[in-house]
Amino acid sequence: MHLNVPPIIPYAVGFMLVVFGILRVKYLGAPRTPAMTEEDAETSTNQPPVRGKEQRRHLRMGVVWVLLGLFLVVSTYVQAHRS
Repeated sequence: MHLNVPPIIPYAVGFMLVVFGILRVKYLGAPRTPAMTEEDAETSTNQPPVRGKEQRRHLRMGVVWVLLGLFLVVSTYVQAHRS
């Protein structure tokens, strides 16, 4: 079965995957500073930002989204120029 899909659709979906993947990595996968308790405030040590399980998951999935979007755009381009 041969399905004729206009190339603008895979380009748009691929572009959206890339953009939202980058946003997911940038905003949801960024390391967060740990919450300060009263005891921490008294000692006043600057703790480095840490990445929890959720941030690592967002980072990995954001990279997957970017790679999928790039693959969709490149494969659509190659398929369109092959014919």
